[in-house]
Amino acid sequence: MKDRATHFSNWGINNDYAKLHGVLLGKPEYYRWVEAGPLIGRTLANAEKTGHRFDLQLAMKQHAEMVSIYEENGVKCHYLPADEALHRNFFARDSSAMTPWGPLICHMQLKCRRADYATVIQFYQDHDVPIWKFATAGHFEGGDFNIIEPGRVLIGYCGERSEKEGSEQVAEFVRAEGWEAVVAPISREFVHMDGLIVPLAEKLAVACIDAMEPWLVEVVRGWGIDIVEVEYREAKNLGVNLVALGDGKVLSMAGAEDLNAKMRALGFEVYDPDMSMFTLGGGGVHCLSQALCREAA
Repeated sequence: MKDRATHFSNWGINNDYAKLHGVLLGKPEYYRWVEAGPLIGRTLANAEKTGHRFDLQLAMKQHAEMVSIYEENGVKCHYLPADEALHRNFFARDSSAMTPWGPLICHMQLKCRRADYATVIQFYQDHDVPIWKFATAGHFEGGDFNIIEPGRVLIGYCGERSEKEGSEQVAEFVRAEGWEAVVAPISREFVHMDGLIVPLAEKLAVACIDAMEPWLVEVVRGWGIDIVEVEYREAKNLGVNLVALGDGKVLSMAGAEDLNAKMRALGFEVYDPDMSMFTLGGGGVHCLSQALCREAA
């Protein structure tokens, strides 16, 4: 039987930092480390020296801790179903992107993720959430759709995941709604735009500016956005990839020690669970989470 227990009467986000009410996650029951891009590629290539080994039970425990933090903060957690064939669909950020106008269904490039659209479309249909658009002109993934503030979106592409054609199409969708959309190429090392910059609060973001094109940093600062800088050594291990919970609270990760200290010094309450089975496997808490509903900003 389809789960229709929850219907969204108030879905959509016009920002990615105000109070979070609902989030889409997955269930990593079939998770395993496979060659799936530069982040996990680095883990696998160095495993003999580092000793890093995949542990499914540890991964499940870490994911459960993340869920408990969401629930502790009053966030309703919804789930894509586990699927043995779609063994990375729990990285719920990428198969869709929530917008003020409804979800955008993405067109994944990785072979092991190309059919992730199946479970995410079914989720939205089962919960009566009208789909806004489909990415069709080239590949596009949700981690490259980055609402910096109401009316302004950064859209990235590295070529191996999102492509320029897909990103430009999505930017035109956004512009047609009256919002500003800036498209920018990013280094494949960071995979998606949310590996480089993520909103933290109103007019405040965390970003690794050393890995961003100078013109893009100027655009962000030109919008009046202050930046909490993340050093490259933390950003390359997904330190930027956090989730703002709203009300001065942030879901970060244990590996981002310097960034976490900076945010605490600014007065934020920072949750920093160990998510190493996921960061070593190619994604952080932002990659694992698709915001479905936030307070309007």
